[in-house]
Amino acid sequence: VRDGDISILTLHRADRRNALNVELCRAILASVQNAVADGSRAIVVTGEGTAFCAGADLDAVYGDEFLTALYTMLHELARTPVPIIAAVNGPAIGAGTQLAIACDLRVVDERAKFAVPTAGNGMAVDAWTIRTLAELAGHGRARRVLLAADSIDQTEAIGCGLADRPGTLAEAISWAHQIANLAPLALAHNKLVVNGVLDDDEISASFTAVWASDDVKEASLARAEKRTPTFKGL
Repeated sequence: VRDGDISILTLHRADRRNALNVELCRAILASVQNAVADGSRAIVVTGEGTAFCAGADLDAVYGDEFLTALYTMLHELARTPVPIIAAVNGPAIGAGTQLAIACDLRVVDERAKFAVPTAGNGMAVDAWTIRTLAELAGHGRARRVLLAADSIDQTEAIGCGLADRPGTLAEAISWAHQIANLAPLALAHNKLVVNGVLDDDEISASFTAVWASDDVKEASLARAEKRTPTFKGL
């Protein structure tokens, strides 16, 4: 759903608590790509019903097709040059936690819970998932989640940095609108460097492009005119 300069993507599999299958993974990726192509300057991802995403659909996870669809989607979200906010409106388990940490920011309501219970189902997640979880939540908590199949609730997630703000979908949307007013080229540069998806030459080119942009001039002019800048990403 388009809402001004932002797009809101809702996982619609409430009967399966928004569990991911091949089709949903591909739909998420296509929706994000379409939102960027249509000029959205921030994206919110949330789940229908009482769960953000209950994980991978265990009736559909066995086989290379699902793994390819899942990890292509997750890694491309990290490379998307637009900020993505996860509005975690309930449990984000397994692949749900993976989806949440593939987003750039997380707003969590009181029902939010994160877990990666692969130790209990004999499965595995990729190194990107493990390292990103450890970076966001801290190595101690990541070890507890991964080695003891423990979970992290809303309060702990905010306290450790896995989540950024408490709040509802409405509050995530409000934050997305604020972010959409910021300079798109600077946001893209910051995101892609933080996510480690650019090599040194790409970082240098991105840095140069930001400083050469019209948005830098607009910010300077706005300061002189004592007004809020209007950034165009040019």
